Amino acid sequence: MLNYDMANLAKMKTMAAVAPDAMTAFQAFDKAAFAEGAIPVKFKELIAIAVGVTTQCPYCIEIHAKRAKQAGATDAEITEATMVAAAIRAGGAVTHATHAL
Repeated sequence: MLNYDMANLAKMKTMAAVAPDAMTAFQAFDKAAFAEGAIPVKFKELIAIAVGVTTQCPYCIEIHAKRAKQAGATDAEITEATMVAAAIRAGGAVTHATHAL
């Protein structure tokens, strides 16, 4: 059984060693995606939290919550972002339920 443990992220060094081109490309893409741009970093991190909640990735939630707070996000903003994610996920379930009728 696999368990969530932030220590698992140390294994990304192994991934970089065995797939250096792919990991270098991923890291460059990630850095570019989260760089200041038309959308401020704080908003990008709030989006990332919402996506992490929706995909149920505890690593994403923990990492991006920390980064969002560093970028100035408040508990209220983080909570609202997660509620939007919950609403979207629930909306998907409700709209898919129409296929059952």
